[in-house]
Amino acid sequence: MNCKGFLFDLDGTLVSSLAVVERAWLDFGKRLNVNPQDVLNFIHGKQAITSLRHFMAGQSEEVIQQEFKRLEQIEASDTEGVVALPGAIELLNRLNTLGVPWAIVTSGTIPIAHARCKAAGIPFPDVFVTAEMVARGKPEPDAYLIGAERLGFLPAECIVVEDAAAGIASGLAAGCLVIAVAPEKTPDLTRVDKVLDSLEHMVVEYADGIASVKFG
Repeated sequence: MNCKGFLFDLDGTLVSSLAVVERAWLDFGKRLNVNPQDVLNFIHGKQAITSLRHFMAGQSEEVIQQEFKRLEQIEASDTEGVVALPGAIELLNRLNTLGVPWAIVTSGTIPIAHARCKAAGIPFPDVFVTAEMVARGKPEPDAYLIGAERLGFLPAECIVVEDAAAGIASGLAAGCLVIAVAPEKTPDLTRVDKVLDSLEHMVVEYADGIASVKFG
């Protein structure tokens, strides 16, 4: 696979933050008397505000925003168990060494995303697309369209690397090439360009502005 730049999801793709996410959202479900499995089945890969509006339908926007701020504070301050996923740091360092453009495109907010990158020891990208910048979150294409634009490339010139169903759908809708890494079950797997079980299997070379990806 060839591309000019990479667009990486964060949670579940570059860092393992599942324990933090589930602690915060299970507490939310308990307080609002929402079935915990329904919460966990819905939230992954989506903006928190999307999930809150789903589960708090009928509540005022003011109440929903208060809950959003509460969750954001909890998730930004709780980094216990947040670690880089296998191959993530090595791959990003390789891209930096080669000079390959890359971005992180996450459904999380700036405080959450920055806290998790720092906790996991992930290099910070020059381009960081977070929930604050996106009107319509994943699975809509907006986030990856913004990521490609900020790298200075067409979507078709970028490879999206994702794990969540919503993110995979977003990358496909944006018109990017998509690599699914340790993905959730999703019918979109039949449409992705490559499925991997780890970033350790990505080998990147770079010449004349084109990144060549091989799979070991």
